[in-house]
Parts: sequence; C-alpha cells; structure tokens
Amino acid sequence: MQKPTNEKWYNQIGEQGDCVVSTRVRLARNLRGYPFPNRMTAQQKRELCQSVRDALLGDGSALRGEFRYLCMNEISDLQAAAMVERHLISPEFAKKRDGEALILSADESISIMLCEEDHIRIQVMRAGLAVRDALDVAQKLDYLLDERLDVAFDEQLGYLTSCPTNLGTGMRASVMLHLPAIAQAGAVSQIASAVSKIGLTMRGTYGEGSRADGSLYQLSNQITLGISEQTACDNLETIAGQIIAKEREARSNTPDQLMVDQVYRALGTLRYARMLSYDELLSLTGYLRIGVGMGLLKTVDYNTVNRLIIELGRASMAEQNNSASDPAARDTLRADIVRQALGEA
Repeated sequence: MQKPTNEKWYNQIGEQGDCVVSTRVRLARNLRGYPFPNRMTAQQKRELCQSVRDALLGDGSALRGEFRYLCMNEISDLQAAAMVERHLISPEFAKKRDGEALILSADESISIMLCEEDHIRIQVMRAGLAVRDALDVAQKLDYLLDERLDVAFDEQLGYLTSCPTNLGTGMRASVMLHLPAIAQAGAVSQIASAVSKIGLTMRGTYGEGSRADGSLYQLSNQITLGISEQTACDNLETIAGQIIAKEREARSNTPDQLMVDQVYRALGTLRYARMLSYDELLSLTGYLRIGVGMGLLKTVDYNTVNRLIIELGRASMAEQNNSASDPAARDTLRADIVRQALGEA
C-alpha cells in the first residue's frame, strides 16, 4: 500500500474530473466478543479502540508514523463539524463522541472511525473516479486488521454488521457527481428512480437525508449481500460512467454562447466578490468545473476547484480562523481566499 503523504488527497488530479469530484469506499467491520457500539459500555469502547490502535499502529507496524490517532471526546464541536465538511467522518459520528476514536492519514485520504455504528469503519477517499484504487487500499487495511483481530464473519451472512442492510461485504462505495445540467433539466429524480432498480442509490452531498448543494450528488451501492466487493464496485463504475455521459450530453445541448457566458460570469463574481457565502461558492465553482472541462479557463484546474469546495466550508473556516466565527467576517474572508486562489484580475 502506497504511503500517505502530507499533500491532501483532493489536491491530486482525478479521472473524469469535469463530472466526478471524488470516490469513497467504506468497509464496516465488527469484532467478536463485544456488543455493537450502541450497547457498549465506556470501558468496552476504550478496550476496543486500544485493540485496533495496537493492531494498526503498534510496535513494528509499517503504518506507524503515517497516521494520527484522535480521541473524539477531546475534539471540539467545531473541529468535528469541520471533519464532517471534509467527509472525514459521518454526521452521526460527530454528534456523540464519547468513547469514539479516529485514525487519520496525513493526507486525509484514509480515515478509520472506531465505535461509530459499527466497531470499525474503514474509509478511503480518492479524487475523481477511482473506485478500484480506493477498494484496493481499503482491502489491504482490512486484511491487516483481519490478521491481527478476531473479526465477526459468518459463512452464510458474510461480515456481521449493526445494520442488516450492510450484511455481506459490509461495503459502501460511492462517487460524488457534479450534475448541474441534469439538475437544471429536472432529470435527477428520474435517474435516481432508475438506478434504485439495479441496486444503487442517489443521495445529497452529505448522504441520506441531505440536500444536493451545488448540484453535488452521491451515487452509491445498496446491495451488500450475495455480491462480491469487486462486482459491486464494477457496477457502480459502469452506472457512474453512463450518468457522466448523460451529464455531458445535457451540457452539450446548452447553447455554447450561454454556457460560456455562465462560466465567465461565475469566474468574474468569484474574482471580484468581497463577501461570499458557502452556498454561493458551491454554485459558482460548479461553473468553473464546466469551464475547465471546456478548456476555457487556462489558469484554473480541478484541483483548485476541489480545494476551495472542501477547505472553505463554514466549520472548516471557523476552525482555522477565529475571526471567521462571525458569518459576515467568514463570508468576507472566504471571498479574500477565493480571489487569491483565482488571481484577481
């Protein structure tokens, strides 16, 4: 497994970057001898977290020094909210943090939640469309845990999980799709209905129950029982490719003059705005992504767009800048950062 670096994963070049922001693969695992987290005592949680920490980061481990171990009860509400914005942890994990822990790689591409809904949640993030690569890394971590810990597995049911819908592989793979043209045409619900019939689901930016900020949608697998991890990932990649083709077709049906105008209007606003809300940032950077794909913007790339989206969320900014806790000050600072990143003319 390639060692994580200090360079954040979203600063890397991803495949199909005009329509795909990121790929995530998550594996749910539990250990024998412990109840599920919602029934565990504080002492049991501490014991389990220590066991996983020793297995992955103990003496002699090749991963030691490449990851941080964080006790979540020592993390502030603001820090936890920022982690949710960067998709490092789930919203549920951020709410009740007593006894929970997080193992995080330096580049933030790998995060392992301990005592969330399941004992262990391995999550691997990649820029662009990279389902197979993310699965490969997740499986290598899984094998390492399986060698050193007693993972709960049944020959018929597969990996035993807290939620029955995760039985089998315990895997959820997803891609974050940017679909402004499909959304504008009102075709998202039709696509969501179609993919649900073949074992996939489309959700909002932060998963189930969330809205699609900036036309960002999560496409993920639903079926985990009776199917291999590889097959599920192949299905996801195939359907994602078909949706990407539809999005590009919808964009091509938009008059060139109108599309070019929308791209440059967005660029102009971002380069000159003195106050910028996060919702507005998401909407405008969506047009930048289209502009990069059309070859219109020579000084902007997908990495810049991804970094702005991920690093300039409300909580992330407030965490890094004390003055950004005030909404007006935060919007002003966000506009300053964006102008610097895009090169104010």
